[in-house]
Amino acid sequence: MAGEHVVIMQGRKGVDMTRIISLNESSLYLWESLQGKEFEVEDVARLLTGRYEVDAATAARDAAAWVEKLRECKLI
Repeated sequence: MAGEHVVIMQGRKGVDMTRIISLNESSLYLWESLQGKEFEVEDVARLLTGRYEVDAATAARDAAAWVEKLRECKLI
């Protein structure tokens, strides 16, 4: 949408255009890598350390935050 990568959250009766989540580069990578798959926080952290120059502790913290945000938004 307008050059941005977004997830549009579905409402009770269809799409709610007021509930749009913008994805940065790393979030888009994770979303595309994990879409339609069962995964754990550790899987997300492994993807982060495999693609980005980030230590395991930082990747684990960021992965947990990313997964929690998906839960808050009811995307998982």
